[in-house]
Amino acid sequence: MTPALLYGLVILSAIAHAVWNALVKSAGDRTLTMVAIRTVGMLLGLVALPFVDWPSPESWKWLAVTAVVMFAYYALLVRSYGVGDMSVVYPLARGLAPVLTTIAAFLVIGEALSTGQIAAVVMISIGIMALSFGAGASRTAVGFALATGVSVATYSFFAGLGVRTAGTVLGFQACLEIVTGFGMLCYGVVVRRADLVIYMRRHGAVGLFAGVVSVAGFLAYLVAARSLPLGPVSALRETSVIFGAVLGTLVLKEGFGPRRIAAAVLVTVGIVLLAVLR
Repeated sequence: MTPALLYGLVILSAIAHAVWNALVKSAGDRTLTMVAIRTVGMLLGLVALPFVDWPSPESWKWLAVTAVVMFAYYALLVRSYGVGDMSVVYPLARGLAPVLTTIAAFLVIGEALSTGQIAAVVMISIGIMALSFGAGASRTAVGFALATGVSVATYSFFAGLGVRTAGTVLGFQACLEIVTGFGMLCYGVVVRRADLVIYMRRHGAVGLFAGVVSVAGFLAYLVAARSLPLGPVSALRETSVIFGAVLGTLVLKEGFGPRRIAAAVLVTVGIVLLAVLR
């Protein structure tokens, strides 16, 4: 694939991520919605497993670490949406991730970035962070959002390393979906069994749709992360906050004033620079 096409996949991943997050935020029971999403991912992983290559043994440690961090991410995300607006929590959590991922890629694997790419990452990050402040940004919401952002950066970084050592994007994705989905399903069955049955009967279709969108979006990210620098890919993926802000305005009826529009323009400029500079 050409770099332009790979960056296009990352943008699709960003849109998909905003959509399923909006579904979680608007759900009556966010925890069980997350269980449903990850259960769908597990089922899709099981269906795909016979038709994909197994990830290499060298990638198993990254698979395990990624799964553990993703469990923490699910818990933090659900809690964040319980105490704050999506227009506050989502930008702050996602905006922190590209900065942390870029630093980790530089320090751990020595991934070099051009001056232009560094400027683009900084610009995108500043714009995203600016989207997060305003009404509804309580200390509790901001705190959980920041913790969620750390978990996002961590699992994105480990997943990128895993894909690079696995030798197969689809195999790594399938195994990751199975592990995380099984873990979330076990939680739902053991802790919320009665509520889970009722939820599946009433809202199973929403969980199914959100699960498919989530899996497709993360797969697009992994395909791009295998060939492109982790810092720019992660930064571009975090532009999902723009789509999240639009969904928050149109669906969740949250504000999107001039300051946030200006921040979105700043993010867009950063995206253009990131795509054209080498």
